[in-house]
Amino acid sequence: MISLPAALDARMQREAQLTFFEYMVLSVLSEQPAHTLRMSALAARTAASLSRLSHVVGRLEKRELLARVRIPGSGRRTNATLTEAGYQAVVAAAPGHVAAVREYLVDELEPQELATLRRIGSAVDAAIKREQLDTGSGASAQPETSP
Repeated sequence: MISLPAALDARMQREAQLTFFEYMVLSVLSEQPAHTLRMSALAARTAASLSRLSHVVGRLEKRELLARVRIPGSGRRTNATLTEAGYQAVVAAAPGHVAAVREYLVDELEPQELATLRRIGSAVDAAIKREQLDTGSGASAQPETSP
């Protein structure tokens, strides 16, 4: 049995030449002010380790879909910024991603199952927003600057 993420990954690679995770990275950046986010925040938003994210960002950087820029100051802080080519890639891939999710998930569920999924999604979203408020991590999507 193939999983939903694996099916989405195969379809995304075939149709958009992006893995599902690469699409997620580009998509998250496309929604940020200035299409920029700190790597640690991007890792959190994509539920990835910094190591995995760095590897994928390196591949996307070679394809000129995003750029990494070190944040001045002490520490190893880096921003990831979506390039114009990256933005065009995520915009082009979005309709296929939506169609695949609809085909593999939404169209297969009964109305009561969709209602349950909607409630689950709302509960998860509320929990994430509470945690962001508690930790202050969701207070600003602005790139961090040095003091």
